[in-house]
Amino acid sequence: MHPTAVVDPSATLGDVEVGPYAVIGANVTLADGVVVGPHAVVLGPTTVGARTRIDAHAVVGGEAQDNRHDPSVETRLVIGEDNVIREFCTVHRGSSAGRQLTQIGDRCVFMSHSHVACDGKVGNDVVLSTSATLAGNVDVGHGAVLGVGAAVHQFCRIGRLAMVGQGAMCTQDVPPFSLAQGDRARLFGLHVVGLKRAGVSPEAVGHLKEAWRILFTEGLPLRAAVARVEDAELAEVAELLAFVSSSRRGIARSVGRR
Repeated sequence: MHPTAVVDPSATLGDVEVGPYAVIGANVTLADGVVVGPHAVVLGPTTVGARTRIDAHAVVGGEAQDNRHDPSVETRLVIGEDNVIREFCTVHRGSSAGRQLTQIGDRCVFMSHSHVACDGKVGNDVVLSTSATLAGNVDVGHGAVLGVGAAVHQFCRIGRLAMVGQGAMCTQDVPPFSLAQGDRARLFGLHVVGLKRAGVSPEAVGHLKEAWRILFTEGLPLRAAVARVEDAELAEVAELLAFVSSSRRGIARSVGRR
């Protein structure tokens, strides 16, 4: 604990490292192995999991940027284990007008100047590249990657193992296993490299390619496209179908749509 750090008496600290001029606010819990860099700010109620690193000038646990938010209502931020939160990154607590909780999984990387707004839910092994931003109530599935400067509209979802390209503006849901790019973001196919790295079998990738073609390039109404997809019992195909069937914002259009 650096002597210039400011730690609220109500904070609960494990075996942690807190750098110069860092601020640890009220009702903050830092698990063993957490490192808080110089001038970083962690506000509560916030829980940070073991071995998570918060670099210089990051602000974690700030109040929701939502005009409907009532500051008198307690909201929370929960961060899992082994995350890396780089310089000038910002992560907000939940909003009283929403879930009242922002939740981040394990082993995520939030590069410099990236942002997670109120009521977001970020899965495990997610990467937000430099200046990538999530608006409020955004859900990001496990293993998804957002490129430099990508942005996601409120209430949108980014599916598991999806890849969102540099500068993409997502105003609709990006399905699992998909590549998305552009303003407004459109779908360019399956994220085959990501699927292989995740250990998805070649057979499953083949079935996913066929399902993806029917869903996003044939120009069929959604219900008709879902009904045409075979091998729906395959776990990855079933996940893709469930995602598109439950969309509220709508699915980003494919560049190859007929």
